[in-house]
Amino acid sequence: MTSVEQLLKTPFHQWHSEHHGRMVDFAGWSMPVQYQSIMDEHHQTRNSVGVFDVSHMGRLFFKGTAIDQFLDTLTTRRVAGVDVGRIRYSLMTNESGGILDDVLVYHLADASGAPFHMMVVNASNREKIVTWINSQIPSQSDIAVDDRTLSTAMIAIQGPKANAMVASMCSVNPADLKYYTGTAATLSDVSMILSRTGYTGEDGCELIVDSEQAQAVWDKVIQAAAVLGGGATGLAARDTLRLEAAMPLYGHELGEEINPAQTDLQFAINLKDRNFVGRDAILAAKNDASLPVRVGLELEGKRAAREDCEIFVDENKIGVVTSGTFAPTVQKSISMGYIEPAFTAPGTLVEIDIRGKRAAAKIVSLPFYSRS
Repeated sequence: MTSVEQLLKTPFHQWHSEHHGRMVDFAGWSMPVQYQSIMDEHHQTRNSVGVFDVSHMGRLFFKGTAIDQFLDTLTTRRVAGVDVGRIRYSLMTNESGGILDDVLVYHLADASGAPFHMMVVNASNREKIVTWINSQIPSQSDIAVDDRTLSTAMIAIQGPKANAMVASMCSVNPADLKYYTGTAATLSDVSMILSRTGYTGEDGCELIVDSEQAQAVWDKVIQAAAVLGGGATGLAARDTLRLEAAMPLYGHELGEEINPAQTDLQFAINLKDRNFVGRDAILAAKNDASLPVRVGLELEGKRAAREDCEIFVDENKIGVVTSGTFAPTVQKSISMGYIEPAFTAPGTLVEIDIRGKRAAAKIVSLPFYSRS
């Protein structure tokens, strides 16, 4: 077990502690799981502005030539030739098609206009992905990975009032950007990367800034959010928000034992005229009608079916839950899981074993929540 002293700390760690953040070990980082109630933080994000410290996410920058062509050999989604300013959600797989991580690949320009590539990866996978990428660099290539996770911070600002709030203090209005694009920007003369991205099902943006200047930016964002009835939001509410939006989480809906063909993320899988690590295994899985697939489940009552709860039709086990919660916005108990393909039609009635007792549930279409 990692001791408190050994945990990595974001530039906002002291602020979290001083503002009653309940700190937990998350992927080797000391992170705030909540400040007030999870329900309150969830609703403030849906109704106003939630501000998240996501500095634990890995931020990898790339140096060298033909970087997009190289990354295209490692990603399930095409990234070669993508225009400057674009950000692509993709999966990375091993030779057998197991998902190593889900990532965001950025092709942006810095303040001088010089283009660059970077990648945001999950905190729990950062070291694994750095090692994996380095192992795939051709021997004669000049490509190198520059891991700036510890020298930068990342802030997610999410909710219906997020973009207008950021626009009032930033050189760029996030609402002027298309979804999944980004640009260089400044906030109170602090240089940063601004992207119209997020992991909550709400509109909003994310900021990447040097660690030494990050606290000043955080303070301004928190002060502005408070005026709008928003504020700091922990990882617990981030999880309930992403689950309502049916966004998969690595270690739950995604993992090395899961093939991308099972995930219902077809937009992130481009097989035609491409060759990348794991491609053949994904193609084989797409043609395998026996593999379990990701579905949504809605339970009767308020009991939550959480990870590893088994799913049944009569006495036949047909799958397992990967994530679940009582969803504050839709006011229902919801779960995602993997089940046998024969039972995936919306409306199919199933039962879920929750600590030895069966709970009635039905298969539903994803997502559970979509913003208006």
